[in-house]
Amino acid sequence: MTITEAEMMNRTFGCELEYEGIGQSTAAKTVAEVTGGTARFVGGSYGTWEVTMPDGRKWKVVSDGSLCGTSSETVTPVMTVADLDTLQKVVRALRRKGAKANSRTGLHVHVGAADFTAENVKNLVRTFYKQEELILKAAGTLPARIERYTQKTDHGFVNKICAMRNPTMNAINTAWFGTFTPHPYHYESHRYHALNLNNLWNDKRTIEYRFFNGSTHAGEVKTAVQLAILIALRAKSAKASSARNPRPYNEASAKYDLRVFLLRLGANGDLFKTMRFHLCKNLPGSAAWKDGRHDGRNANAEANG
Repeated sequence: MTITEAEMMNRTFGCELEYEGIGQSTAAKTVAEVTGGTARFVGGSYGTWEVTMPDGRKWKVVSDGSLCGTSSETVTPVMTVADLDTLQKVVRALRRKGAKANSRTGLHVHVGAADFTAENVKNLVRTFYKQEELILKAAGTLPARIERYTQKTDHGFVNKICAMRNPTMNAINTAWFGTFTPHPYHYESHRYHALNLNNLWNDKRTIEYRFFNGSTHAGEVKTAVQLAILIALRAKSAKASSARNPRPYNEASAKYDLRVFLLRLGANGDLFKTMRFHLCKNLPGSAAWKDGRHDGRNANAEANG
């Protein structure tokens, strides 16, 4: 399967950027400066600030109860890959204004899935589950986040998915929530998973990836967006994906295994160079050799040369 440039460019996404060290008004005004938009205070229970871009799209800056002290969550409008440069500029500007990422902050990426069929969702779950441990390690997901806000995919749910010969969205909904829940409320607890499907049944119609740590590094934010889109596109394009059990994580071959996985996702060429770098940097081993032996030999040769 090859991901086409058009597929990559046309898939929509949105981000939630959690930061401490920067308040809502400062974050909103910073977004306005970068985007050429207009910031205004809306208020409400989240103390919302809204930034309207010249093209009419709106950013929101809200409070987040999981953060401490001076803090804010910046929510992007619906974007495409063409907007990545703007997103990166916003991230850099927020960092200059004092935004800080730590163990409490997260980065959530939503990918548009309004066109996903039940079979596509089944492919998504199985693809993600099979490589979940490797993905979390490559993303550097903090253990504390996995325990609470970024729980791993439930094995029982995957078994139910795998047993569906002709899946329907209603059947997947029942398997996901435990009972048919056509209109899940915003804080419904099943959302606290690395792969969150809750929004498939509300007006967002998105897949949410919650396993990324908060980051003020523009390249890491770009990496998160690209990986999220590629996994979704793999699920959308693949005829089938088989994975009843997760693939064991192996430190000796982790970097190589990631490289193979990324190739299967279609992460080739310069477009994904930054992504490959930021994901590989968190893993041991060699990207070129599965057993790592050749790296040792080359290192010894260089040392003795």
